[in-house]
Amino acid sequence: MPTANNRDLLDEPARKQALSTLNAGATTPWVIAPDQQQRDQLQRKFRFRDFNQAFGFITRVALAAEAMDHHPDWCNSYRSVQVRLCTHSAGGITALDFALAERIEALAR
Repeated sequence: MPTANNRDLLDEPARKQALSTLNAGATTPWVIAPDQQQRDQLQRKFRFRDFNQAFGFITRVALAAEAMDHHPDWCNSYRSVQVRLCTHSAGGITALDFALAERIEALAR
């Protein structure tokens, strides 16, 4: 896989390999789906015991995202958090999105 700071779009074989690797350790699989502008995004929904646990997760992810200078799109509703990753400047999914997804997975455990 390309380096984590690479903001170049990944081709289909690289995306499939990275998604397979990411999902090997995930309790719920990540998927690739288009957003409203038809840009592919890496997406996953996380469920927690309650709002406090969900908000704590959001805070930990925010700190990791800031350190990586790469920020997710997300939505929180009570105990669930929907995360969407896309490198907007590249117009799709890059190695940076997978690197952040791996970090998010670790934070969710």
